[in-house]
Amino acid sequence: MDKLKIGQYIAFLRKEQGLTQKELAEKLHISFQAVSKWENAESLPDTGLLLELCDILNTSADKLLHGGCVALSERRLLRLEDVIQGFQCMENIGKLFGENSTFYTGMVEGINQSMNLDLLTMLKDPRQREVLYAEVLIQGLLSGYRVDMEEIEAGLRNKKMVETIGKYRGKIE
Repeated sequence: MDKLKIGQYIAFLRKEQGLTQKELAEKLHISFQAVSKWENAESLPDTGLLLELCDILNTSADKLLHGGCVALSERRLLRLEDVIQGFQCMENIGKLFGENSTFYTGMVEGINQSMNLDLLTMLKDPRQREVLYAEVLIQGLLSGYRVDMEEIEAGLRNKKMVETIGKYRGKIE
């Protein structure tokens, strides 16, 4: 990672959003000196702040960590198998921590709010579950990942979802 390129990109995006270092810092609940250190290549943002920083600056983590450039040859493959396993892990959190645990309910409520859906209901219905898989794959494409259409065609039953993923893939690549 090139701290200088990352810092310059953060400064560029911050200014593009019309924010001062202090205003960006306040949104992230950190000091303006931390933002200054990023922009002067003295340090990098904590991973715990990365997604919120990207939301504020309207960019992806991949693009931010590459200093504004996503090299197509470096794009990671997002596999359907991994997406399916990710949802299984979410369900396992409920089993392991308890479905009434604050951690699990907070995770589910956060997803429901940010995506305007009912995660648990969708996970129970195989067709809706595939919609969730497709959503993750499309978000991955938009964030700089690549997908293997043969794997998706073989793994998803819903041909409309396969077609939609293919359209996004075609627009991006």
